[in-house]
Amino acid sequence: MRTRLAIKVHALLEHYFPERRLFLRSDSDTRFIRLRPETQLFAFFGTTLIIAWTIIATAIILMDSIGSGNFREQARRDQQTYELRLNEMSAERDARTAEALAAQDRFNAALKQISEMQTQLLASEVRRQEMETGIEVIQTTLRRTMREREAAVKELAALKSEADGTMTAESGPQASSLVDMLTAALTETARERDAIEAQALDAIREAEEIELEMALMREKNNQIFRQLEDAMTVSVEPLTKMFQSAGLDTDSLLNQVRRGYSGQGGPLTPVTFSTKGGELTEEAQRANALLGEMDKLNVYRIAAETAPFAHPLKSAYRFTSGFGTRWGRPHNGADFAARHGTPIHATADGVVIHADWQSGYGRLIKIKHEFGIETRYAHLAKIRVKVGQRVSRGDHIGDMGNSGRSTGTHLHYEVRVNGRAKNPMTFIKAGSNVF
Repeated sequence: MRTRLAIKVHALLEHYFPERRLFLRSDSDTRFIRLRPETQLFAFFGTTLIIAWTIIATAIILMDSIGSGNFREQARRDQQTYELRLNEMSAERDARTAEALAAQDRFNAALKQISEMQTQLLASEVRRQEMETGIEVIQTTLRRTMREREAAVKELAALKSEADGTMTAESGPQASSLVDMLTAALTETARERDAIEAQALDAIREAEEIELEMALMREKNNQIFRQLEDAMTVSVEPLTKMFQSAGLDTDSLLNQVRRGYSGQGGPLTPVTFSTKGGELTEEAQRANALLGEMDKLNVYRIAAETAPFAHPLKSAYRFTSGFGTRWGRPHNGADFAARHGTPIHATADGVVIHADWQSGYGRLIKIKHEFGIETRYAHLAKIRVKVGQRVSRGDHIGDMGNSGRSTGTHLHYEVRVNGRAKNPMTFIKAGSNVF
C-alpha cells in the first residue's frame, strides 16, 4: 500500500517536476548532477519561502519607515503647537502683569489725589464752620444793635415828651443839645446796623459759594471713587477666581498671609482715614474700603508667589498622562515628556525638604510651600538643590530623566495640599488665566 502511494506521489511529482540533469564539464571530464523531483520540490518551496520572507520584511520596513516619518511629523507639529501655546501664555501673562502694574500705579496716583482732596475738604469744612460762627456772631450783634436802637428810640420819644411839657426859656438850649446828641447817636447806630447787615449778606453769599464748591468736590470724589472701585474689582476678582478654581479657601489663605506679614509698618499694615477722630464720613468709609481691597490685592500677590501656579517646564514638552486612575491604579500627578536633561523649574517659592532617591520615584525633589502645599518632581536625571535650601519660583532645580519606575524620559509632577494629592493641571490652568 505504501509502495503504491509512493509511486503515485513520485509520478505526480514527475509530472510537475520532471527529473533534470545538470552537466558540469571540465577539460578532461564531463559529469552531471541529477535533480530528482523531490529535490526540485524542496528547492521550489525554499525559494518561495525566501521570496515571501523578503517581501514581508520589505513591507514591514517600509511601513515602519512611513509610520516613523508620520510620528516624527506629528511630534514636530505637536511641538510647534505647544511652543505657540507657551508663547501665547507667556505673552498673556506679561500683559496681565503689565495691566496689574498699571492698575497699581493708577491706584497709587488716585489715592494720592484722594488724600489731597480729603485735606481740601477738611479745610473747606473748617472754613465753613468758621463762616457759620462768624455769621452767628454777626446776627447776635445785629440783634443786640436793633434792641439798643429800639431802646434809644423809646428814650428819645420819652425825652421829647418830657421836653415838650417842661421846657422853659432857661432849659430850652440844654434840651435842644440833648436831642441833637441822641439824633447823632441813632444815626451812627443805623450806619453800624447797615454795615453789619452788609457783612452778614456777604458772609451768607460766601458760605453758599463754599457749599457749592464742596458739592462739586464731593461729586469729583464720587467719580474718582467709582473709577477706583471698578479698577480694584477688575484686579481682585480674577485672583479670587484663580485661588478658588485651585480649590483653596480664600478667607483662610488671606488670614494666613496676614499673620505672616503682621509687623507694624509692614507692607500689609491696615491704613484708615479718619476725620478728627470722630465718626467716619462716607468718603472716609469708601476710602477705607478701597484700602482694604488694596490690602487684599497685596495679599493675593504674596500668596500667588508662594502657591504653585507656574509650570515646571519652560521648554517644549508632550503631556503624556494626567491625574487620576491609570491602568487600574491611582496616578497622583501629571506626566510631561521632553528631551533628556530638560531643565525642571520650581513652580513657587518654598523650602526643599527632600532631594534624593526614593523607590519608584527615582531621583525625587520635594518642596514645601505655604498653606500646607507640597510639590514633587520625580524621575529626574540630576538633582541641583539640597535639603533645607530656599528656592524661588522659576529656579532651576533639576534635569528631566528616566530614573526609578519609568518607561521613558519624562517628569512626574505632583501637588499635594495638606498631604492629599491634587490635580496639578488645576493650579497650572488657574495661573495661566491670570499671569
